[in-house]
Amino acid sequence: MTHRQTISTGTPWEKAYGYSRAVRVGNIIEVAGTVASDENGNVMGATVYEQARYILAKIERALHAAGATMQDVVRTRMFLLDITQLDEAGRAHGEVFGDIRPASTAVGISGLAGAGFLIEIEVSAVVQKKGAGTNV
Repeated sequence: MTHRQTISTGTPWEKAYGYSRAVRVGNIIEVAGTVASDENGNVMGATVYEQARYILAKIERALHAAGATMQDVVRTRMFLLDITQLDEAGRAHGEVFGDIRPASTAVGISGLAGAGFLIEIEVSAVVQKKGAGTNV
């Protein structure tokens, strides 16, 4: 049986909605859609770029807790309230993933789970080898 590891970042929605920030099964890690909120649900960042950078740092912490790094990311998905702000999101994405170059999707949507959120990002990662902090 493959070990299942769940990672929480302590946001109020994780427990209330019954989900984990990330789940690792074997060498696959799925990180849930992540908005720019702190542990108390406060919006962090006023622009798409600022929120995307905050989200990517939050995702990086979740990946680290699962024994992975941003280098292991193979897929990203960005959901924007205003698709005309894709360049801001893309700039933040490029600063983090420029040499990694995961497959990526960006879509415009009509709403996110809370006022003030401008972007939501989710990622998929595949750990290629065992390393410190892994459970496989």
